[in-house]
Formats: sequence, structure tokens, C-alpha cells
Amino acid sequence: MPDKKIYALMLKSYPDILNIHELCEVLQISTKTGYKLLREGKISSVKVGRTYRIPKVSLLSYMKIMNPPQRG
Repeated sequence: MPDKKIYALMLKSYPDILNIHELCEVLQISTKTGYKLLREGKISSVKVGRTYRIPKVSLLSYMKIMNPPQRG
């Protein structure tokens, strides 16, 4: 089974838009490290008020499963 399908199945139980706690759970990292990845732009996110919203596709891009989104 290709990597893309494996990771899609692994993340199936997560919503399309993750919060910081879900991100850290998937990557098995601390929230401090999760916030650092977001601040440094290593994982694309949107800040809504005081919270970060992370599209699942951004996480997959970070994990090198999908091509990064093209900006034009």
C-alpha cells in the first residue's frame, strides 16, 4: 500500500482541521514543540484569535506525504 494511503488511514479519525493538541498527538510531540513548528512556519496554519487551526493537508505536507500546497 502506498505511503499516502497508509497515512490517510492513520489520520482518518482526525478532523480535516486540527487543533494544536491533535497535531501534537499525531506527531507524538509536546505542545511546546508543536507551537514552535507553527511559529517557524514549518507547518502551515491559520491563527484564529488565540488558537491555531492546522489543515490536515499541511500536516501531511510536513510529513512529506503530499506535495506542499502551491501558492500563486
